[in-house]
Amino acid sequence: MIEFSDVLQAANLLKDRVIRTPLVYSPTFSRLANAEVYLKLESLQMGGSFKVRGATYKLQSNLEKIHSGVIAASVGNHAQGVALAACAAGVPATIIMPVWASISKQEATRAYGAEVRLMGKSLVESIEIGRRMAQETNRIFIHPYDDEEVIAGQGTVGLEILEDLPDADLIIVPVGGGGLIAGIALAAKSIRPEARVVGVQAASCPSARKALELGRPAEVQAEERGSIADAIMVTQVGEAPFPLLQKLVDDIVLVDEDQIASAVLKLLERKRILAEGAAAAPLAALLGGSLQVAEGSRVVLVVSGGNVDSLLLERIIAAGLFREGRLMHFSVSLVDSPGSLACLLGLLADQEANVVHIHHARNESGVAINYTRVDLELETRGFEHIKGIERAMEGAGYRFMRR
Repeated sequence: MIEFSDVLQAANLLKDRVIRTPLVYSPTFSRLANAEVYLKLESLQMGGSFKVRGATYKLQSNLEKIHSGVIAASVGNHAQGVALAACAAGVPATIIMPVWASISKQEATRAYGAEVRLMGKSLVESIEIGRRMAQETNRIFIHPYDDEEVIAGQGTVGLEILEDLPDADLIIVPVGGGGLIAGIALAAKSIRPEARVVGVQAASCPSARKALELGRPAEVQAEERGSIADAIMVTQVGEAPFPLLQKLVDDIVLVDEDQIASAVLKLLERKRILAEGAAAAPLAALLGGSLQVAEGSRVVLVVSGGNVDSLLLERIIAAGLFREGRLMHFSVSLVDSPGSLACLLGLLADQEANVVHIHHARNESGVAINYTRVDLELETRGFEHIKGIERAMEGAGYRFMRR
């Protein structure tokens, strides 16, 4: 098991090689949580996530062993971190990505100078392929989380947090394979033992929580692409980080997809911070009631990365808006005659609702020949606004169905 001295050694080696990311106070989230809330913005790190820390430390610590380059496996963030670390060290990197890895993350990894190979139907398969390839070619394999040197590198996040906020009471960290929270917990508890460290997982993949319940890492059944927090959809925590989780992490809480989407939206709207789903999970836990926070306590949310696909971001924002009552979908039946749609739109205008999308459906099964179905998406102010719109439509005799 690694020790605090390993994290200090990593911090010394990483100095001037990675960005010391800011710790930012949020008045808005502090008010909502009734606590002092700070954001550790690893989304501003090189490569867009914390992963470059562990990758750089692993690589720089083994330069004398590197002959023909390094190999890694990842769905995105670790790939970019290894590619950046290898480029800085002047060594070639080969990244194994699952065949379904997003195009934007493939291209970003290539842009940092790595060779990308699409192999494996899951991250687990890609990791095994990468391990075999490293053994066959006498190259070093850099695991995304199950490696003590990688954990030590990630622990420098915790070191920086306690340097900037020595009296932090609670640090909330997204958990996938366990490398980040293991390193942060080691650093935080070594400096301030009374500080609590809590992990957050997607409810659809509670691998760390299950491991703590069973007393050992165990695989859970989950679809790796089944969450907007894909970076923490790891079906089994690593053997190396698990003892640190077991010894130092105070709790693991779960959040659902709607809570994560809402948190992404809040970070974007309230703080102008672009966070991927995994990085927004700590805010989702804080504001969603997944954990208890003492009034006035000093809370740090680790915003672990900002690498989110543009198309996925659009869907996440829409999901967040629906959860907040900021979007309304419904279908309404109208007599197919001049002026019918204008009357409906006039009513919606009176209710101060903004039409975002509108679609006419004629000649479809279930639509009477003298009627048309109109599908609408409205921008609304909240659930009370939606209720007011529904009352107005019911009062005017419209037949509609929420979707």
